[in-house]
Amino acid sequence: MKPLRVIFAGTPEFAVPSLSALVRAQASPRARLTLELAAVYTQPDRPAGRGRRLQASPVKVLALAQGLRVIQPESLKKNPEAVARLAAFDADLMVVVAFGLILPRAVLDAPRLGCVNVHASLLPRWRGAAPIQRALLAGDQETGVCIMHMESGLDTGPVYHRIRTPIGADENAARLHDRLARLGAQALIEALPGIVDGSLIPKPQPDAQATYAHKLTKEEAGIDWRQPAELIERQVRALDPWPVAQTRIGTETLRIWKAVADPDQPVTEPAGTVISATRDGIDVATGCGVLRIISVQPSGRRAMPAADYINARAIDGALLG
Repeated sequence: MKPLRVIFAGTPEFAVPSLSALVRAQASPRARLTLELAAVYTQPDRPAGRGRRLQASPVKVLALAQGLRVIQPESLKKNPEAVARLAAFDADLMVVVAFGLILPRAVLDAPRLGCVNVHASLLPRWRGAAPIQRALLAGDQETGVCIMHMESGLDTGPVYHRIRTPIGADENAARLHDRLARLGAQALIEALPGIVDGSLIPKPQPDAQATYAHKLTKEEAGIDWRQPAELIERQVRALDPWPVAQTRIGTETLRIWKAVADPDQPVTEPAGTVISATRDGIDVATGCGVLRIISVQPSGRRAMPAADYINARAIDGALLG
C-alpha cells in the first residue's frame, strides 16, 4: 500500500508533539496509517537571546534530529516559486500546527486532501492567535483542541475531531499550553485515518458562536487594581510565561508570577494597597476582594517567593500601581 505523503508545517514548541507523533507513526509497523513525511516547513531562524544570535525553531531542531527535509520560506503569499516547490512534493496532506505564515489558496489546494490544522480551542470559540490565553482571561471552565480542515478564512474551516478538557483552577498558560500540545498530537493521530479514508466527515462551525482570540500585547501586562481580584488572578495565570502581569511599587516594576484571589474578603482600603505582607504572601486590596501575591520578580532579578521579597523591604501599606 502506498504511504500517505505528508507535509508538516509548524514552528513553536506547541507544534513539536504533533510532529513527534507523526515521526513515531512513520516508524511504527503497527500504526493504523502508513505515512511518509515528505518535508517539514517552519519559519526562518530568528535572532533570540541577549546576543541576538539566530536561533532555529523548536520544530526545525526536531526535524533535523530526525533527518527530515526542512524548508524555511520567508513567505508563501505572493511567492509563486515557494508555492511551486511545495506543490512539487505531490503530497496527499499538509498538517499545519502554529506555523505562523499565511497560506494562500494555492497552498491550501496543493495537497490531494488539502490542509488540516491543529487548533488549541473548542472552535468556533477563540479563533485566532492566542486561544489559550484568551480562554484563561475569560474565565472559561473548559477548553480543548480541534482538528480542522483549513479554508481561506481565519480558523473558519469545518472540524473533523475535537477533544475537550477542563481548565484547572490554578492552571496557567504555560501548563495549559503544554497539555493542549499533547492533546493536539493525540487528536491528530486519532483523526488521520478517518480523514484519509473519508469516513470522518468534518462539521461546519456555527459562525454565530465565534469569538476572536486577539494576539497578546505587552500593554496587557499592567495590572489595574480597581478590577476584581478574580479577574486579576486570571490575568496573572494567562500572561505566564509572556508578557507576565506586572505592577509598580514606587519607581520599581514588579512582575507577578503567581497569585490567588480571595473574592469574598471585604476591603476598605483603596485598590492597590498592601494590606499585609507575611510569609504566606502579599495581600493587596482590589476593586472587589483581596489578591494574595505568592511569587514576584523585581526588576533585574529572578523570580522569587513573595516571602523572600519582603525580607529585604517593608511594604505594609504601600500603594501598588
